[in-house]
Amino acid sequence: MRNAATGSTKRSIRAETAAGTTATSGDEHVALHEKRCVPCEGGVPPLTADEQAPLLAELNDDWNVVSDHHLERTWGFDDFAAAIEFVNAAGAVCEEQFHHADFDFGWGRAKVTIWTHKIDGLTESDFVLAAKLDQI
Repeated sequence: MRNAATGSTKRSIRAETAAGTTATSGDEHVALHEKRCVPCEGGVPPLTADEQAPLLAELNDDWNVVSDHHLERTWGFDDFAAAIEFVNAAGAVCEEQFHHADFDFGWGRAKVTIWTHKIDGLTESDFVLAAKLDQI
């Protein structure tokens, strides 16, 4: 369901899609968090809402697609130290994947925003990175 005020796709989309795996070839399935981010060279179209839906279904319910442009999730923590610890761990995952998120954090919270800058939209790698951050 789309929130008209924010343009975000809410999690009811999960009920419409299969969760847990992404098809790779034939009957073989690989969970998003087990994949690697693939560098984008540009020249490819961003994923459509229909292409995003099954990928979004694999992520934690707190992720939202905003304006069919980027993924966004906010984590809550007990204090500033826990928030910065998460951001540092998430940053290490981004470096390892050569795909980088934007972070906004402060006392007791960290917000992550992910999209592929090269095409100014979403690719599968954005969902892969989000799934990996869900593992922290």
